Amino acid sequence: MKKCILSLLIVSLLFGCIPEKKEVSSINPINWSKRKINISDKDSLEYGKSYLSIYSQIYSMTEHKTHNLTAMASLRNTSDKDTVYLTKAEYFDTHGKAVRTYFDHPIYLAPMETTEIIIDEVDVEGGTGSNFIIEWKVPKGCPEPLFEGIMNSTMSQQGLSFTTQARRIE
Repeated sequence: MKKCILSLLIVSLLFGCIPEKKEVSSINPINWSKRKINISDKDSLEYGKSYLSIYSQIYSMTEHKTHNLTAMASLRNTSDKDTVYLTKAEYFDTHGKAVRTYFDHPIYLAPMETTEIIIDEVDVEGGTGSNFIIEWKVPKGCPEPLFEGIMNSTMSQQGLSFTTQARRIE
């Protein structure tokens, strides 16, 4: 009986120690398919493209040591009347290489709504100079959407956080 309990305990410990596979970024297509919408080319929507700098790593002490950060791209509809449409969100690394596309079909943001893209602290593919290109469409007279980057990290008793804002490039 003792051998049976001991064997069961050992098996439990072995399987309990297998690390759970974690998502390193909010790239699950289900998140975006819930917001998917068809917009006709004939709609009188104005097109825009914005650049947002994101830092998944920053230098610490020297150029040879980096500190990982959790990064959030906050995608905000600033209109209290109109729905806005985001048509693409593409993430690039420090060298300008496309890392991943979060969605490449139109999604909607209702008036005053916000959604986020989270880049986990362990996801360092973007490096120290990562960025997003976000394409969007809005009804005529509607304010532009607002895109912000919020980066943070906590280690021991030290906390670090800062923000960036997107710039319209087209």
